[in-house]
Amino acid sequence: MALEMRTRCERCEVAELPADGPAFLCSYECSFCEPCGRTMDYVCPNCGGELVARPRRLK
Repeated sequence: MALEMRTRCERCEVAELPADGPAFLCSYECSFCEPCGRTMDYVCPNCGGELVARPRRLK
């Protein structure tokens, strides 16, 4: 099973999240850009779980 690599931040809905760029996600794969993750103190607003750095897909 692979991670769902979402392409936009779920909070600001503006920041793009390229597969090879930085992003933060929780165990439910909610995805956020770096500035939003930092603003939310790395806590998912949907489930309350920890936001961790998403692994990058290198080409």
